[in-house]
Amino acid sequence: MKQKKTIQLCVLAAVLAGCGTASVEKDYTQYVNPFIGTGGHGHTYPGAVLPNGMIHPSPDTRIYEWDACSGYYYADSTINGFSHTHLSGTGCADLGDVLLMPTVGEQQIERTADDTNKDRLPFASAFSHEKETATPGYYSVFLDRYGVKAELTATKRAALHRYTFPESADAGFILDLDYSIQAQKNRSLSIEVVNDSTLCGYKNTNGWAWRHDVYFYAVFSKPFTCTVVQDSVKGKDGRYAPGQCKALLKFKTQKDEQVLVKVALSAVDREGAQKNLAEISGWDFEAVREDARQAWNNYLSKIDIETTDESQKRVFYTALYHTGISPALFTDVDGRYRSLDREIRTAEEGKPMYTTFSLWDTFRALHPLLTIIDPAQNSLYVNALLHQYQEGGILPMWELAGNYTGTMIGYHAVPVIVDAYMKGDRSFDANLALKACLRSAEYDTIAPIATTGYLIHNALMPISKYYKNTLGYIPCDKEWESVAKGLEYAYNDWCISLLAEAVGDTATHRVYAQRGKNYQNYYDASTGFMRGKDLKGEWRTPFNPNASTHRTDDYCEGNAWQWTWFVPHDIEGLADLMGGREQMLARLDTLFTTDAKLEGEMVSADISGLIGQYAHGNEPSHHIIYMYNTLGQPWKAQELVDKVLHEQYFDDPNGLSGNEDCGQMSAWYILNAMGFYQPCPGKPVYSIGRPLYDAVTIQLPGGKTFRISTANNAPANKYIQSAKLNGAPLDTPFFDHETLMQGGTLEFTLTDKPTEWGIGE
Repeated sequence: MKQKKTIQLCVLAAVLAGCGTASVEKDYTQYVNPFIGTGGHGHTYPGAVLPNGMIHPSPDTRIYEWDACSGYYYADSTINGFSHTHLSGTGCADLGDVLLMPTVGEQQIERTADDTNKDRLPFASAFSHEKETATPGYYSVFLDRYGVKAELTATKRAALHRYTFPESADAGFILDLDYSIQAQKNRSLSIEVVNDSTLCGYKNTNGWAWRHDVYFYAVFSKPFTCTVVQDSVKGKDGRYAPGQCKALLKFKTQKDEQVLVKVALSAVDREGAQKNLAEISGWDFEAVREDARQAWNNYLSKIDIETTDESQKRVFYTALYHTGISPALFTDVDGRYRSLDREIRTAEEGKPMYTTFSLWDTFRALHPLLTIIDPAQNSLYVNALLHQYQEGGILPMWELAGNYTGTMIGYHAVPVIVDAYMKGDRSFDANLALKACLRSAEYDTIAPIATTGYLIHNALMPISKYYKNTLGYIPCDKEWESVAKGLEYAYNDWCISLLAEAVGDTATHRVYAQRGKNYQNYYDASTGFMRGKDLKGEWRTPFNPNASTHRTDDYCEGNAWQWTWFVPHDIEGLADLMGGREQMLARLDTLFTTDAKLEGEMVSADISGLIGQYAHGNEPSHHIIYMYNTLGQPWKAQELVDKVLHEQYFDDPNGLSGNEDCGQMSAWYILNAMGFYQPCPGKPVYSIGRPLYDAVTIQLPGGKTFRISTANNAPANKYIQSAKLNGAPLDTPFFDHETLMQGGTLEFTLTDKPTEWGIGE
């Protein structure tokens, strides 16, 4: 009897435990490692940020160097302080505004005669990774020099710092306003002491964002005495510019006393920053931290993966975390923002303005991912892009902090807009969108933009569009990167033809469909590569497909091997150029097996993650693997996707093979790890690769789900034996967006040897 009773009690306990587990929220944030990408060429940072938040407090370990574009590099051993604006994974550096550093003892702001390390500020502190922690929405580190524990968390628009001090009669802070991650030109700097616990100020810099306005408002939990150090520097031209601008704060502390600081920013004015600070009503650090964790949990829960591999979970959810950082909110709590024409405007209700549009990168995978997991958020980005067109006169190429930067090539706001429309997004005016797209494709490169009289500053205004419309190609003796630009223009124009057709503009559709075939003019059949052609129609010589001269040759951050395949919209047409399907397959095989050597005096550092000459570490290669599906050899795509997923993404600071680029590198991983990818944004069709997990459940709008399950899943079983879509056999390696968004199931059975699954037309 006693044994029976014990068994009954155990069963009851198990039932109760099961009930309890069902009500407990799953914590996806535990699988995020914000240090992935902070080493190597990833260019990420580990600080506290909310999904698409405006403010990004994070530690800065060095002043500009390429692998420290974000301000932080994992190999470093000192911290300069904690600034509030950062870029995630970009190849250019900027921002790093309003640096705050706790101090104990003498506040050293001048370099000593023997201090030659320009990356390290005079008041920097040593630290160790053993005393450093980062999770979504939270960062902590111990500063060895001062014996202070630093902690950061944030809301959308405000940061909350908590510093645990030792006992000291000489504790304090340095607020450094003249510091930036890159050596920008400071136009204007000012700090105002509002009272004995509040500072505010303004900063205007000329960097990558050529007119970058930052207003800050900072409130301290402990009164201080303050000395403002401000001077000017005489330049070579005899003009004076702002020099140092720092606030030196002092107070006494007891052992383990915690001093908190609230900081808010605005691109509009001081009042905007002060209003934004209201997001943190009190001094409850743990409550703000928990709200940040919950915000990230809500975002990360959009995809649930099932695997026993804990490392794979960390890689996946860190990748998903990275897709939620940019674009960033650019609207104050009162709805105001600074627009591209330098005006202060108020956003429509429910349609805030965003910034940091790394479109050359993110049109490929980040925005397609968002059309699945968060189409409403993607619609807000499209809305923001169209407002930027209306306010600045043209869709941005790489918008940053309310600035046109003119960075990179093509006009890739177009595929973001067109892909959303082709997937059923009707939240924006399609005729306005077509007008905006046409403006990007045809604008006069000399005249001021639109009717505002506002001329894009700091942008290399290409003359190439003139030649695109006359010769059908861009002469390599007239403009750098002619081949890359021409190929991207052809794809962008094809996207425009889709939108024109959809709104009934048949004339524009015909013109742009034809321009979408201009890629043919760059193909040299004698070499089998896309190649530079001069104004006379002659190929550039000498020609070396392995050669790269960063940004000053016929390609952009790549060479002929990588760029020859940028025809995502017309793979069949490319095959015809190459002599047919078999010839194209042979050349595609060679891409992945040829020698990975790169040649040239200034090889682009962006050419990384090489498999043969396929360069996964940079975006122009990201669609290439899936050409095998179209050409009838899907097992090769499965094999290569498996190789990239396992060898170029891993749970380590050096876990990315190239720049994260505002979520693009990670979005590629997310989609491919689930088992599919969209090789051609604008064409709402997914191409199937190699599913990595036992099961994946995607949470869709309207409470629907799309579940992907994988039988016989094992590291060696990388090939698809069979597949079912919603219970019916799927014999081709493709399915469409509409089917996915209706919800349903996709079932795979894997095997360890290549199969003939999916080889049909």
